[in-house]
Amino acid sequence: MSIPYSGTFKRSGGVVSAIGKQLKAVNLKAAKRITVKFDPFADNVTHTRNFLHYMSAKKIALTNTNCALKTEVVCDRSEPTIEITLAPSIAETEKIAKVTFKCGNLTCLEILQLLNKHISSKAPVDQIATTQTKLEKKSKKK
Repeated sequence: MSIPYSGTFKRSGGVVSAIGKQLKAVNLKAAKRITVKFDPFADNVTHTRNFLHYMSAKKIALTNTNCALKTEVVCDRSEPTIEITLAPSIAETEKIAKVTFKCGNLTCLEILQLLNKHISSKAPVDQIATTQTKLEKKSKKK
């Protein structure tokens, strides 16, 4: 009698591939401004700085060219925070003007997951323009 196999067939890609997967899903069309505020001398600021690096990439910036990425470096031992101001059209429908993430105990992956959950999900969906072939146009006329 054999024991049934329980587990995965292959290993996961790890944290780096999970961050890459979350970065591919980021859509900033719902955001108007992202303000990252941190104290560089604090102990728990590494993940917030990594998040800032990822958000400054060209691919991420191209999702919304009107979104401003602002950095505030303070020296008051405060907790790192990310404040996202929503676009006016999204703010009216959701009745929320700003979203604040307190990142003191969050990893970069968790910050990206929260961003995708609360901001990217509110982005308006682009409608894909479909083209019709000549045969489809003729069949509609008949």
